[in-house]
Amino acid sequence: MLITIMSNVAKSTPYTNYIVWIQFLPRYFNQPYAISVTYQLLIALSTNFIGYGLAGLCRRFLVYPAYCVWPTSLVTIALNSAFHDSASETAVVLGPLKSIWRMPRLKFFAWAFGLMFVYFWLPNYLFAALSYFSWMTWLAPNNRDLATITGGTTGLGLNPLPSLDWNILTFNVDPLMVPFFSTFNFFIGAFFSMFVIIAIYYSNAFNSAYLPINSNRPFDHFGLPYNVSSIIDDKGIFDGAKYEAYSPPFLSAGNIVVYMFFFALYSATVAYGILYHRHEIMLGLRDIWSSLRKKKNDGGENIDRNTLDVHNRLMRAYKEVPEWWYMICLVISITIGMIGIAAYPTNTTPFVVLYGIGLCLLFVIPIGIIAAMTGVQVTLNVLAEFIGGVWVEGNAIAMCFFKSYGYVTCAHALSFSADLKLAHYLKIAPRFTFWAQMVPTLVSTFISVAILQYQVHIENICTPDAPFRFTCPGPNTFFTAAVFWGTVGPRKMWGVGGPYSVTLIGFPLGILLVVIFYVLSLKWPKNAIVRNAHPVVMLGGALAWAPYNLAYLWPAVPVAAFSWLYLKKRFLGFWSKYNFVTSAAFSCAIAISGIVIFFALQVWDIELSWWGNDVVAEGCDAAGNCVLKSLAEGEYFGPRLGEFH
Repeated sequence: MLITIMSNVAKSTPYTNYIVWIQFLPRYFNQPYAISVTYQLLIALSTNFIGYGLAGLCRRFLVYPAYCVWPTSLVTIALNSAFHDSASETAVVLGPLKSIWRMPRLKFFAWAFGLMFVYFWLPNYLFAALSYFSWMTWLAPNNRDLATITGGTTGLGLNPLPSLDWNILTFNVDPLMVPFFSTFNFFIGAFFSMFVIIAIYYSNAFNSAYLPINSNRPFDHFGLPYNVSSIIDDKGIFDGAKYEAYSPPFLSAGNIVVYMFFFALYSATVAYGILYHRHEIMLGLRDIWSSLRKKKNDGGENIDRNTLDVHNRLMRAYKEVPEWWYMICLVISITIGMIGIAAYPTNTTPFVVLYGIGLCLLFVIPIGIIAAMTGVQVTLNVLAEFIGGVWVEGNAIAMCFFKSYGYVTCAHALSFSADLKLAHYLKIAPRFTFWAQMVPTLVSTFISVAILQYQVHIENICTPDAPFRFTCPGPNTFFTAAVFWGTVGPRKMWGVGGPYSVTLIGFPLGILLVVIFYVLSLKWPKNAIVRNAHPVVMLGGALAWAPYNLAYLWPAVPVAAFSWLYLKKRFLGFWSKYNFVTSAAFSCAIAISGIVIFFALQVWDIELSWWGNDVVAEGCDAAGNCVLKSLAEGEYFGPRLGEFH
């Protein structure tokens, strides 16, 4: 399990890599200094380690209390137990079609790994159409409406069989790991929000009919990718005169819906916590207050007596990690982050690090308690964009740094707290856990920066013509947020009279949705549908757009139903023995197979050109340029020049 914790903390790339992407590339802000390895390491190490400092300082609130269950940790324990449960390793289990299974888990893992390793060559290299299986658009490649609704590349992906690629299928949720009701709630949210996108697009609300329906990029009033260089000075700061002579930015219909439901998600989470978990939250707050008033010293670490459940009592056999260890980590991280920002021409005050951490401190405990008890975690990215955009309006890079330290610090603190709870459950010595988190994070940060140095020099990277499909959906979304929330600012876009101010209706809608389901649960408490409906997860599904679509989500639903509703109910022994092993085998096989394919063939430009690979680049769906409304040469949509400021 210690290896699992090491893998958990090492698998994610530094969030500041997104800042480097939009700073360095000419198609974004074109700031060459961002290619400096020292600059990248300073800001990456800072954001990667700050979360540890806060996680350690929040242990008495998010790790020690018995009510902080951290459901995701239980899934991880179940997966590892499936590999190491010797009692059931030799058990004979009944499978589908009256089959008898005696195969040990490790042997089953090897077979599943080998089969997926071989199969993944088909969608990833030999037959790319299996990955983007938009077979309906192939019937009429230039049919605009068909591509808009069913297209899996730039459309909405409404397709009964959109992909035969396990990597696509597990993009949002792993159907073998996540219970069916969670997967289905997520899908329901995405499915019904699709009709909101269609209504916005086909009614030309927000001038969205002139743009691709589901893009995550910003556009100008000519329907072209937004050229942010046209509205900033040589320091990257907003220039009002240039802006008025160019164009306001515009969002696609899919992106508009994403932001609206982000607002709904924030209010819904608060309402859900109050209505469904108010007793647990009050218990947690009372324990926090008690721990601050009356502390019981135990080996240098203060643990409230109310948290001394069986796990805490057993963990008292180990030496705790002193809080000053985490404090040193926090101070060093803050220092190198401020140095990285101050030593380079970012035009950002180094104190943005402290301001961002201040935002995190306001939310980390209440959000952490909800996540620890329910498994529902709310991200602060849009909230941090909103506050940062108001605070440093006109300076996109400063807003991005505020967002990084406000949002990522909190997200990392919660993720690391979950790992601390995992070690807590399994009685791993805290000091071992400390170093098992620190060392892999340090190593992975250097590796991530090295890979970033390679990636940013790939020709045509982050464009539709990029090799290896490196079109950069993540950096494109980050750039869009930087333009709207940073350069132009939330006052112009979401303030009074702003073009997207109506999307703020998401805040009351989120509360209303939770209240409706709460009332239904009171009226029909035993109804299976009502009991399994989760409004917050549904709203999370509504965020699964721009540039992604139903093709990345729907295939997981029947697989989850087969696993959790059929196999688990009828063949529990078979399911318990092989379900999680299958998920792990497939994930490992795809990772290894992808690396082999890339370095053995793709990096040397060895490609296969035939219909099965070429069809994914043909027609409206691939190009994304078959919009509902077109403009004559020289025309533009939206407010006239001089009408926007």
